[in-house]
Amino acid sequence: MKYKVQYSKAAIRYLDRIWTEVFDASKSYDITEKYIDALMDKVEAKTDYPKSGSPLYYQDSFTGYYFVLFKAYLAFYRLEYDMMLIDRVLLGRSDYMRYLYLGAYEES
Repeated sequence: MKYKVQYSKAAIRYLDRIWTEVFDASKSYDITEKYIDALMDKVEAKTDYPKSGSPLYYQDSFTGYYFVLFKAYLAFYRLEYDMMLIDRVLLGRSDYMRYLYLGAYEES
């Protein structure tokens, strides 16, 4: 079964931020679009087998999240019925556990 992908408002905002950062660094719309497309393609490549993403554990317990690594970023998703819900796309060196759990109540 192929899962559908749905991005949260927070994930879309962060993708916009990544777009701006890549554009500011490259000054190229083509490079920026290719970068964002490649990130989203990496996430969407998991739609056939979403549990093939890396499971996220905290204190030896599965959090319910999986993630995909793309360059310096991590896209965090959870599964619900036939949906891959992309909750956050965050810089890998950030305190992503705080964003995932504090943000889970702020946005849907």
